[in-house]
Amino acid sequence: MSDRAVGVDLAFHTSALPVAPEGDALAPVLGRLRELGYRRAVLPPLDPAGTDAASLRTAFERADLAPIAMVGLAPGQDVSSDDDDERAAGRAALLAAVDLAVALGADQLNGVPYGLFGKPATAPGAAAFERSALVVGEVADRAADRGVQLTFEVLNRYEEGLVNTAAQAVEYVAASGSAHLGVHLDTFHMAVEEADLAAAVRTALPHLRYLELGQSGRGDLGSGAVDVAGVLRSALAGGYTGRVGVEAFSRALMPGAVADALAIWRSPYDDGLGLAERALALVQHAASGTPAPHPAVPTQQEARR
Repeated sequence: MSDRAVGVDLAFHTSALPVAPEGDALAPVLGRLRELGYRRAVLPPLDPAGTDAASLRTAFERADLAPIAMVGLAPGQDVSSDDDDERAAGRAALLAAVDLAVALGADQLNGVPYGLFGKPATAPGAAAFERSALVVGEVADRAADRGVQLTFEVLNRYEEGLVNTAAQAVEYVAASGSAHLGVHLDTFHMAVEEADLAAAVRTALPHLRYLELGQSGRGDLGSGAVDVAGVLRSALAGGYTGRVGVEAFSRALMPGAVADALAIWRSPYDDGLGLAERALALVQHAASGTPAPHPAVPTQQEARR
């Protein structure tokens, strides 16, 4: 097995690959990711009731790769709502996601536990912020008791309205009252909301538990408007020792409904494992301080657009 990403605890998001999150289908891909040098793979949000956790866990164990689980809330489960029953439903959904993470053997649960995915019709107020933080903080403490780190991803304004910046994320952690809640920053979203990406990482650093690398066009990390390597170098130089993730999306490799929900209209790459290999090389160069590799050549279908 390769150790090419020496010094970086690197994860790859399986949504970048044309494979269902099921044990038998995923197993060969997990093995290849481990051979490349990844230590973890991120699963999409899964239905706890409909997931064969034992099969998935076995696939990860055989690949010597650790899973990271994800959570999202459905309509009627908004923990920022002023409706007591809706908040209770959201809390129950979050706890069920913790149960699933434990069953999968995951020690981290990422995602959007603080509200509903999607651009809000109106600006969320301070009361919604406080209501959400209290519920998520309680769940983070319950998760920590079971060996699971709960994090929340900071999304851009077009995908969520409650927490959009690193500074807001720090305020949210404080409002939660939890010593266990972690922040998840993603360079794709940061490029929309932050004036200085490196400064945003420094702001969140005491609570940062997952730094995700995503490019402006959702494709190869080395081809886009975001200085992904620079952000990573700055984070490592500032003392970040946590997990680093790679995320990309290509419509050609995704279920249509998922691509629609994430507004993935194009196909910037057609080989998820090839992208994973190129991303690992970029991370290796950034971590070692050597010049980054040249950007990847666009796929044929992307070049025609």
